Order: sequence, then structure tokens, then C-alpha cells
Amino acid sequence: MIQLQGVSKVYSNGAVGLNNVSLTIEKGEFVFITGNSGSGKSTFLRLLFKEIDPDHGKIIINNKDISKLKRRQIPYLRRDLGMVFQDFRLLPNKTVYENVAFAMQIVGATSREIRKNVPIVLGLVGLARKARCYPNELSGGEQQRTALARAIVNNNPILIADEPTGNLDPATSWEIMNCLQDINRRGVTIIMATHEREIVNTLKKRVIEISNGQISKDVHEGGYDDEVEYSQVFI
Repeated sequence: MIQLQGVSKVYSNGAVGLNNVSLTIEKGEFVFITGNSGSGKSTFLRLLFKEIDPDHGKIIINNKDISKLKRRQIPYLRRDLGMVFQDFRLLPNKTVYENVAFAMQIVGATSREIRKNVPIVLGLVGLARKARCYPNELSGGEQQRTALARAIVNNNPILIADEPTGNLDPATSWEIMNCLQDINRRGVTIIMATHEREIVNTLKKRVIEISNGQISKDVHEGGYDDEVEYSQVFI
């Protein structure tokens, strides 16, 4: 589903984002992206979402080389990509229902499709009773679940999550992780950047560690039974 082939990105100030990175992420995988601040995690996610372009190499998503996409084609790429941010990025003047519906409106969904799909997705993330609430009336966990609903309402096959539990307490973080696992079980490929050692150690999904712009570890599910090995990803 996703391939990076010799991808490099250097910023104008000389900072190295990625350096000759190659990897494959298969359909339906749940992948944690780890690494220290400045290691290249954000560059990796931004390249997938085509916020930035690589200097060298190819990025292939669903058999399309997105490195060659023209600007007018980017919205069509993003119909396959849901994005969830640490700071939620909800529209404050819209209700939960309207925030999620807006994601369908911008891709041209009909009113009938919106009325059908939005309640289903809100039910999936446990927000059916909060549909008429505004973001400032929600807890942090509820806001993040709204962001999750918005990211998947168009049946996006790929979900990219950038530190989605970073602003949440531990109990609420696990609520979000349970939602993400439910979404993954429905066949959605999830790529999640995180610093949360406990989450990674407990779930034992695939872990890709980025250090100084390169992959320093790639641990597949079941690759290590010893939790210490997972902890080393955060050294």
C-alpha cells in the first residue's frame, strides 16, 4: 500500500529530515513511528500527506507515485488519507456532527450520504449522544474522537495519526487507542507517530524508529517477546 524508495529530504536551513529511507507498509498494518524530537518523524508524515516533497526518491501510495503529483491532484490523494493531529484542529463554530459532515462536504458527498454515514461513524467512536455539542463542550478525549470520526468518515483506507494521545491523560489515551484498534480491525491502515512507551510496549504492533533521518529499527509484530526490546526503541 505504501512504499518509500530511497527517499531523502533536506530543508533549506540544512536540517536533514530523511536520508535515503526505503520501507514498505502493507495494507491493514498498524505501525508506530517513534524517535526523538527532530529525528524525522514529522518529515515522514508530512511527506506521506504531501505537505512537502522529497528531494530524492519515490513515495508510492496505492500504486501511484505521489512524488509526481501536480498540485491540483493532491486533494484526490488526500481522499485516501485521513489525518489526526495532537491538537485536534476542530472547527470551533461547528458541532460534532457538522465537523464530521464537513469532511464529506469538501469531497462532494451528497446530503443523503452525509445523513447516512456521519451517525454511523459517530457511533463507532462512541459520540452518538454528543452530535449536537460544540468542541468547547467536549473533553479532550471526546475532541480527539471527533477528529478520528472526521478522519475516517470518507472510508479512507489509510489513517495517519501525529501524536494523537500527546495532550491526553493516560486513561483517555487508552480510549483513543481502543478506537484506533477498532478502526484498524476494519481494515484501515494506521500509521501513528508517538512517544508513548507504555502504549507501544502493550500493543506490540510494528515499530519503526527514525533516528537522524534514517530507520534505526524496524520491529514487526511478534518480532520480540521481551518488553525490554520494545523499550529500547525509545532510548
